[in-house]
Amino acid sequence: MTSARPSIGFLGIGLMGAPMARRLLGAGFEVVAWSRTADKARALAQDGARAASSAAEAAAACDVLIAMLADGPAVADTLFGAGGAAAALKPGGLVIDMSSIPPSLARDHAARLAGQGVAHLDAPVSGGTRGAAAGALAIMVGGDPEAFERARLVFAPLGRAIRVGPAGAGQLAKLANQVIVGVTIGAVSEALLLAAAGGADPAAVREAIRGGFAESRILEEHGRRMLERDFRPGGMVGTQIKDLDTALAAAAEAGVTLPLSQDVRDRFVELRDRLGAGGYDHSALLLQLEAMAGARLTDIAPG
Repeated sequence: MTSARPSIGFLGIGLMGAPMARRLLGAGFEVVAWSRTADKARALAQDGARAASSAAEAAAACDVLIAMLADGPAVADTLFGAGGAAAALKPGGLVIDMSSIPPSLARDHAARLAGQGVAHLDAPVSGGTRGAAAGALAIMVGGDPEAFERARLVFAPLGRAIRVGPAGAGQLAKLANQVIVGVTIGAVSEALLLAAAGGADPAAVREAIRGGFAESRILEEHGRRMLERDFRPGGMVGTQIKDLDTALAAAAEAGVTLPLSQDVRDRFVELRDRLGAGGYDHSALLLQLEAMAGARLTDIAPG
């Protein structure tokens, strides 16, 4: 891209999409927003966005189309379904799919769009709603180097973008991220329960081990959430399950096994199905482990 800012069509104004669209507006981009729930797109009007009545309308009005949708079927339907956005795209346009979808589906979308002269990047993100609002997302990008260079100006207000390989590679990087996140949430939950059950102050233990080899964003942010029992959604349990299911399917396709991922996925499923916490933040995995222990972290912590 040249130094001129391209116009942006933004599909999906949800927990992540809304702050990301606001970051682009704040950086001076023209944004045409669309959401299945029309009020969500209209809510951006006070920040300078224009609400589109359809995904196709947003696509026709933009140079770069960004999708931040719930899952693979939602992306496929929005792009290629009846009245979908893909048919309305300008030749020479660019689609940046920042949703988390299967790598095979990302490769298929890239091939279909290339057939109509439109470039495609799969660029899922990590960092949650806080990272989206702060412009501090980790953006994992798959696609052609030329398309990635074109997108740098768009990525800049959103976070740190790194190209990790060809089409589908961004989604593989996101799956690797979600494997680490899911397993580490389980490890932090178990560690705090162990500390409390043995008679230590879990909050003090968390502080004591920070800065050592166990330090991580999960220990910092999700460990705090566990101690404060703040399970308002950032990254939701249901989304974590979706991503782990996709990771396990990709692993099977590649001929490798992920036993830790399988175990933590099953615990998240129990948290959703038996404890009804599918809409909680994924740090709520602590609740499933507490149910197994028969005691809450705060109950067994020393006074």
